[in-house]
Amino acid sequence: MSQIQQAMVLLIDCFQKYAGKEGDKNTLSKGELKELLQHELGGPLGKANDKAAIDRIFKDLDINKDNSVDFREYVNLVACLTQLCFEYFTTAK
Repeated sequence: MSQIQQAMVLLIDCFQKYAGKEGDKNTLSKGELKELLQHELGGPLGKANDKAAIDRIFKDLDINKDNSVDFREYVNLVACLTQLCFEYFTTAK
């Protein structure tokens, strides 16, 4: 398996690990998203105990406003974080 395939499997596994703990196994509730951020992302997002920050992140991700984050919406989070990391590492040289 290539590194890209391994990364994709990790992203899917991470979503599935938290989705469905409070209901639908194909979506993240706000509580599930908070738990994912705290346990998987570390750093500033991982220490996100600020309810307002979690609310903002959840609202921004929940594009269709169904009060849950589906996989497609979760991928937006992953893409944004990847872009921020890319910018950080390419400008830090």
